[in-house]
Amino acid sequence: MSEQIRMPLLGDKIPEFEAQTTQGIIKFPKDFKGKWVVLFSHPADFTPVCTTEFYAFQKRYEEFEELNAQLIGLSIDQVFSHIKWVEWIRENLDMEIKFPVIADDMGEIAKKLGMIHPGKGTNTVRAVFIIDPKAILRLVLYYPQEIGRNMDEILRALKALQTADKNNVALPANWPNNDFLGDKVIIPPPKDQKTAKEYLEKYGGYDWWFCTKELENKE
Repeated sequence: MSEQIRMPLLGDKIPEFEAQTTQGIIKFPKDFKGKWVVLFSHPADFTPVCTTEFYAFQKRYEEFEELNAQLIGLSIDQVFSHIKWVEWIRENLDMEIKFPVIADDMGEIAKKLGMIHPGKGTNTVRAVFIIDPKAILRLVLYYPQEIGRNMDEILRALKALQTADKNNVALPANWPNNDFLGDKVIIPPPKDQKTAKEYLEKYGGYDWWFCTKELENKE
């Protein structure tokens, strides 16, 4: 029987590992304590869709930095391939890749994190893990090899997680551009009848279970 590996679930501590990257050895998540991390895998170096993704991630690099978030790429290619590929991107697309790329050539990290899906081949799928400063896995996205990711959605999700944590609220669909709430946030439902009666008066909204408010300090 093949070894069964349990991939991390939302709310789990991210597994620890040491890895070779294009910027040297990293100890994960120890080296990124206190930061949010966007760890993402790509199927292979020197492939068209992945090249467009690296360009798009790097184009938004400073936006991720402003959110105290570190981008980290990963595939099962060797580090020599990663180095040559990021050189190619710099020389041909005039884009300097500033984030580290993990060389998981044995596939051990990818297996541990559930980045390899046998039904989609032996390469890593386009996985995205958003990990908070306490090394807790907060969001997972999977895309097949044939579809490139939307980096603006990844940025939006990161901002939403940070906003939810900071204000103890929930965020509606497409926040901050919800179809009928705009950029309002949602108050968590009350846990008793007394609070339920107070909610509409205190916050306003559609019902005691659907109260909203404007954020006081919008960034």
